[in-house]
Amino acid sequence: MAYPKRLLNDFETVKVDLHPHWSYLAGPGSATTAALALTIYALTLGHTWPDRFLKYLGLALLVITAVWLLGRYCRWVTTSFVITSDRVIFREGVLRKDGIQIPLERLNNVNFSQSILERILGAGDLLIESGGEDGHQRFTDIKHPDRITNIIHEAVIGLQLMLKHYDTRE
Repeated sequence: MAYPKRLLNDFETVKVDLHPHWSYLAGPGSATTAALALTIYALTLGHTWPDRFLKYLGLALLVITAVWLLGRYCRWVTTSFVITSDRVIFREGVLRKDGIQIPLERLNNVNFSQSILERILGAGDLLIESGGEDGHQRFTDIKHPDRITNIIHEAVIGLQLMLKHYDTRE
Protein backbone atom coordinates (compact mmCIF):
# COMPACT_ATOMS: atom_id res chain seq x y z
CA MET A 1 0.00 0.00 0.00
CA ALA A 2 1.52 3.30 -1.10
CA TYR A 3 1.89 6.25 1.24
CA PRO A 4 -1.36 8.28 1.08
CA LYS A 5 -1.04 11.39 -1.11
CA ARG A 6 -3.45 13.23 1.16
CA LEU A 7 -0.73 13.23 3.86
CA LEU A 8 1.78 15.03 1.64
CA ASN A 9 2.31 18.78 1.63
CA ASP A 10 1.72 20.86 -1.49
CA PHE A 11 4.49 20.29 -4.07
CA GLU A 12 6.02 17.51 -1.95
CA THR A 13 7.10 14.46 -3.93
CA VAL A 14 7.82 10.92 -2.76
CA LYS A 15 11.32 9.66 -3.51
CA VAL A 16 11.13 6.31 -1.68
CA ASP A 17 8.19 4.40 -0.19
CA LEU A 18 9.19 1.14 1.53
CA HIS A 19 7.75 -1.54 3.72
CA PRO A 20 10.14 -3.47 5.97
CA HIS A 21 12.40 -6.03 4.28
CA TRP A 22 10.78 -9.42 3.63
CA SER A 23 13.05 -10.95 6.29
CA TYR A 24 10.68 -9.28 8.80
CA LEU A 25 8.30 -12.16 7.98
CA ALA A 26 10.94 -14.93 8.03
CA GLY A 27 10.58 -15.96 11.69
CA PRO A 28 6.82 -16.47 11.77
CA GLY A 29 6.86 -17.86 8.21
CA SER A 30 9.44 -20.49 9.16
CA ALA A 31 7.59 -21.38 12.35
CA THR A 32 4.31 -21.78 10.45
CA THR A 33 5.99 -24.01 7.86
CA ALA A 34 7.51 -26.19 10.60
CA ALA A 35 4.16 -26.43 12.41
CA LEU A 36 2.46 -27.40 9.14
CA ALA A 37 5.05 -30.13 8.54
CA LEU A 38 4.59 -31.45 12.09
CA THR A 39 0.81 -31.42 11.69
CA ILE A 40 0.93 -33.29 8.37
CA TYR A 41 3.27 -35.87 9.88
CA ALA A 42 1.08 -36.26 12.98
CA LEU A 43 -2.03 -36.77 10.87
CA THR A 44 -0.41 -39.81 9.22
CA LEU A 45 0.09 -41.52 12.60
CA GLY A 46 -2.22 -44.01 14.26
CA HIS A 47 -4.85 -43.54 16.96
CA THR A 48 -2.90 -44.20 20.14
CA TRP A 49 -2.82 -41.63 22.94
CA PRO A 50 0.68 -40.27 22.05
CA ASP A 51 -0.32 -40.04 18.36
CA ARG A 52 -3.48 -38.11 19.16
CA PHE A 53 -1.55 -35.83 21.50
CA LEU A 54 0.94 -35.10 18.69
CA LYS A 55 -1.96 -34.35 16.31
CA TYR A 56 -3.50 -31.86 18.74
CA LEU A 57 -0.12 -30.34 19.51
CA GLY A 58 0.59 -29.93 15.80
CA LEU A 59 -2.79 -28.33 15.16
CA ALA A 60 -2.39 -25.99 18.14
CA LEU A 61 1.09 -24.96 17.00
CA LEU A 62 -0.20 -24.45 13.46
CA VAL A 63 -2.98 -22.14 14.66
CA ILE A 64 -0.65 -20.18 16.97
CA THR A 65 2.07 -19.70 14.34
CA ALA A 66 -0.49 -18.84 11.63
CA VAL A 67 -1.96 -16.13 13.88
CA TRP A 68 1.60 -14.87 14.55
CA LEU A 69 2.31 -14.79 10.80
CA LEU A 70 -0.97 -13.02 10.03
CA GLY A 71 -0.32 -10.42 12.74
CA ARG A 72 3.22 -9.82 11.52
CA TYR A 73 1.99 -9.54 7.93
CA CYS A 74 -0.65 -6.96 8.93
CA ARG A 75 2.05 -4.98 10.72
CA TRP A 76 4.37 -5.30 7.68
CA VAL A 77 1.68 -3.99 5.32
CA THR A 78 0.89 -1.01 7.54
CA THR A 79 4.51 0.02 8.16
CA SER A 80 5.95 2.64 5.81
CA PHE A 81 9.38 4.25 5.58
CA VAL A 82 9.04 7.19 3.19
CA ILE A 83 11.51 9.76 1.94
CA THR A 84 10.01 12.82 0.31
CA SER A 85 11.45 16.02 -1.07
CA ASP A 86 10.86 17.63 2.39
CA ARG A 87 11.10 14.98 5.10
CA VAL A 88 11.68 11.42 6.25
CA ILE A 89 8.46 9.75 7.43
CA PHE A 90 7.99 6.52 9.37
CA ARG A 91 4.49 5.23 10.12
CA GLU A 92 3.43 1.96 11.67
CA GLY A 93 0.45 0.37 13.30
CA VAL A 94 -2.59 -1.71 12.46
CA LEU A 95 -5.24 -0.36 14.81
CA ARG A 96 -3.21 2.40 16.42
CA LYS A 97 -0.87 4.53 14.31
CA ASP A 98 2.52 5.80 15.42
CA GLY A 99 4.60 8.09 13.27
CA ILE A 100 7.85 10.00 13.09
CA GLN A 101 8.51 12.87 10.73
CA ILE A 102 11.99 14.35 10.40
CA PRO A 103 12.35 17.46 8.22
CA LEU A 104 15.32 17.14 5.86
CA GLU A 105 16.74 20.47 6.97
CA ARG A 106 17.06 19.10 10.52
CA LEU A 107 19.09 16.03 9.58
CA ASN A 108 22.58 15.99 11.07
CA ASN A 109 23.80 12.51 10.27
CA VAL A 110 22.59 9.29 8.64
CA ASN A 111 24.31 5.97 9.42
CA PHE A 112 23.51 2.40 8.47
CA SER A 113 24.56 -0.97 9.84
CA GLN A 114 24.31 -4.48 8.42
CA SER A 115 25.39 -7.84 9.72
CA ILE A 116 26.87 -10.32 7.26
CA LEU A 117 23.51 -12.06 6.86
CA GLU A 118 21.74 -8.72 6.38
CA ARG A 119 24.27 -7.77 3.68
CA ILE A 120 23.51 -11.02 1.85
CA LEU A 121 19.75 -10.43 2.16
CA GLY A 122 19.91 -6.71 1.35
CA ALA A 123 18.52 -5.51 4.69
CA GLY A 124 19.80 -3.47 7.61
CA ASP A 125 19.25 -0.65 10.05
CA LEU A 126 19.34 3.13 9.64
CA LEU A 127 20.28 5.54 12.41
CA ILE A 128 19.15 9.09 11.66
CA GLU A 129 20.40 11.88 13.90
CA SER A 130 18.52 15.14 13.82
CA GLY A 131 18.23 18.44 15.60
CA GLY A 132 14.85 17.40 16.99
CA GLU A 133 13.82 16.64 20.56
CA ASP A 134 14.55 12.91 20.32
CA GLY A 135 18.01 13.41 18.82
CA HIS A 136 18.17 10.16 16.89
CA GLN A 137 15.93 7.44 15.52
CA ARG A 138 16.77 3.85 14.63
CA PHE A 139 14.82 2.22 11.82
CA THR A 140 15.17 -1.55 11.48
CA ASP A 141 14.56 -3.97 8.60
CA ILE A 142 15.18 -1.34 5.92
CA LYS A 143 15.75 -2.59 2.36
CA HIS A 144 19.23 -1.69 1.08
CA PRO A 145 20.07 0.84 3.81
CA ASP A 146 23.26 1.90 2.01
CA ARG A 147 21.23 3.02 -1.00
CA ILE A 148 18.63 4.69 1.22
CA THR A 149 21.42 6.66 2.91
CA ASN A 150 22.48 7.99 -0.49
CA ILE A 151 18.90 8.88 -1.41
CA ILE A 152 18.49 10.81 1.85
CA HIS A 153 21.72 12.73 1.20
CA GLU A 154 20.57 13.53 -2.36
CA ALA A 155 17.22 14.78 -1.02
CA VAL A 156 18.98 17.00 1.54
CA ILE A 157 21.25 18.47 -1.15
CA GLY A 158 18.24 19.00 -3.44
CA LEU A 159 16.39 20.81 -0.66
CA GLN A 160 19.44 22.98 0.11
CA LEU A 161 19.80 23.91 -3.56
CA MET A 162 16.12 24.75 -3.82
CA LEU A 163 16.25 26.93 -0.69
CA LYS A 164 19.41 28.63 -1.96
CA HIS A 165 17.69 29.31 -5.29
CA TYR A 166 14.73 30.96 -3.54
CA ASP A 167 17.04 33.01 -1.28
CA THR A 168 18.88 34.48 -4.30
CA ARG A 169 15.60 35.43 -6.00
CA GLU A 170 14.65 37.85 -3.20
